Amino acid sequence: MDITKLLNVNSEPIAAAAAKASTRVDNPEESFTSLFNSMISNVGETNSLLHKQEEEEMKFALGISENTHDLAIAAAKASTALSYTVALRDKFIEAYKELMQIQV
Repeated sequence: MDITKLLNVNSEPIAAAAAKASTRVDNPEESFTSLFNSMISNVGETNSLLHKQEEEEMKFALGISENTHDLAIAAAKASTALSYTVALRDKFIEAYKELMQIQV
């Protein structure tokens, strides 16, 4: 489906998204590898955001930082990233369970 014809919108991001969506995966192993690497990087990013939140909490608790704005931003980023990671994990486990139920 070519989404660039939708309401005659012609922009580079939409064209790039349409091209990426229309590409066919010839090698399932490469697709799984890229998905797995994406998941690993997501977990790493979530971990770093959680560490950043802990650092901001420690700075605030010790009186090093009086800026509550940075603390609130770090907490919101960490919370959002953790929610996203947990949702991905749940979907991954759900898909794994479905695959395990397939009879060969």
